[in-house]
Amino acid sequence: MIRLRRVYDPPEPEADGVRVLVDRLWPRGLSKSAAGVDEWPRPLTPSADLRKWFHAGGSPEEFRQRYEAELGVPGAVAELERLRELARTGSLTLLTAVRDPATSHAAVLAELLADAP
Repeated sequence: MIRLRRVYDPPEPEADGVRVLVDRLWPRGLSKSAAGVDEWPRPLTPSADLRKWFHAGGSPEEFRQRYEAELGVPGAVAELERLRELARTGSLTLLTAVRDPATSHAAVLAELLADAP
């Protein structure tokens, strides 16, 4: 099972499973102990250039294409497979600081993880 949550929401140990931060930057104003993050695989986070392009007015569709291309590099491919294995064996929660995780890069990542054989 793969869940999406805001990193600012309190951890739910019974439901969250492995908590994975999928943002490039550490969330502002949140201590590491309060976040309860188990892993922070930076190769799976959108690049700084991609984030800047999107926030300057890039389209969600093109963002998705560019992000999926970034996830095709060897370091990201290995991390994706590792997270897929974690999701197969238990709960996996992708954490992000964005206001609406369902419309963020975390949702793209969750779909890619869930669609794998």
